[in-house]
Amino acid sequence: MEASISIKPFGFDRVFRFGHALEEEDGPVSPPTEELHAQVAALQERIEQMRQDQEIALLKARSEGVAQGLAQARGERAEAMLSATDALHAALDDLDEQMAQTGDRLMREAADVALCAAEMIAGHAIAQEPGRAIDEALGRAIRQVARGTALLLRVHPDSLEDVERLLAQRRAGERRTLDITIVADAGIAPGDAHIGWADGGLIVDAADRRAAVMRELGGLIGDGGQP
Repeated sequence: MEASISIKPFGFDRVFRFGHALEEEDGPVSPPTEELHAQVAALQERIEQMRQDQEIALLKARSEGVAQGLAQARGERAEAMLSATDALHAALDDLDEQMAQTGDRLMREAADVALCAAEMIAGHAIAQEPGRAIDEALGRAIRQVARGTALLLRVHPDSLEDVERLLAQRRAGERRTLDITIVADAGIAPGDAHIGWADGGLIVDAADRRAAVMRELGGLIGDGGQP
């Protein structure tokens, strides 16, 4: 007994719908182009905005970096200037100290030279005119005492002749009469003298003259003429 088979045709041309309305079967499909264009434009605008934001961020970062670099450079420059100023002040202090030491040394050396020169001049004067210091002291004594006061002049025997010659010249230049007596005294050093009168006297002493020079030079030289 044969079975009865029923065959039906399968419809391959059925139209399916997925969210968007398509054309009827056998018609052309139209994609939503306007919406796509809008999305593309929005994406392009977004990309352009991101590019601009990136450029602005880069400019800001560069500006901040330059500002930080300048600030750091200024700080380093200020520190360098401060260090240089401190070093300069230290160098100036050292220079001032050295100059002060040099000035003191030069003053002491100058005082030594002055003292030596004074001694040489005094020695030369005594050698050339041994009675000159005595005559000058005698002139001071005459100006101090009253007219007619008797003076006693004591000198070393080797100085007697020279002092008498100088006294004669002084008598010749004075209008008033000078009452002066010269006495030789071996106890007095050559070039020195003792001048006395009733109420006073005057001593001509080489040591005193040297001490006077020392006093004029002040504290520039030490005891005994040593710096």
